[in-house]
Amino acid sequence: MNNTNQQLLGKVLSTFTLSLAFACIGLWVGQYVPPALFLPLVILEFAMLLFAFFLRKAKKVGYFFLYLFTSISGMTMYPAISFYISSIGATTVLIILGVTTLIFIALSLYAWTTKRDLSFLGGILFSALLALLLVWLLHVIFDFGSSAVLVITIISIILFSGFIIYDINQIKHRSFTKEDVPLLALNLYINFINLFLDLLRLVNIFKNND
Repeated sequence: MNNTNQQLLGKVLSTFTLSLAFACIGLWVGQYVPPALFLPLVILEFAMLLFAFFLRKAKKVGYFFLYLFTSISGMTMYPAISFYISSIGATTVLIILGVTTLIFIALSLYAWTTKRDLSFLGGILFSALLALLLVWLLHVIFDFGSSAVLVITIISIILFSGFIIYDINQIKHRSFTKEDVPLLALNLYINFINLFLDLLRLVNIFKNND
């Protein structure tokens, strides 16, 4: 690790924070989006995510792409956030957002301060993500029930926590450049948002089981 890595981490984290701000703006805009437009926006969001994944090595993900994606992501999150606010309350949603932030900070500190190079986690996490997506798809088709949703949610929380550790650790141990900052920030954004939504789902499951 050197000063260059530290400076890069600072740039990535500031870009990530700004991405969350754009997502919040998108979330606010989402309340005015006609219901008929949410599906096209979700499809566009997914297409942009695929674009970022397949062209990540070509460094095609820039700041405009990042902030556009996070804005759209905020819009498409509005129905989910609105549902959780009505189900568990706005205060609880804000508390969970705070908890997500604390978890993110704690995991990031561990990933940055550990002397271990955690590159080996990359393949494991990616394989687990594909398996999780497959299980979700099967659940949508066959409906395994609420217990399965609980298990899937817990696994997803562990998985995206692992991705946070992995992504921060790789900034420390790999040679990234300034051109990589938007993609690195996008990775952290996806990890953070998925962790946040998973925690919301988890709390909602326990609340409904009371």
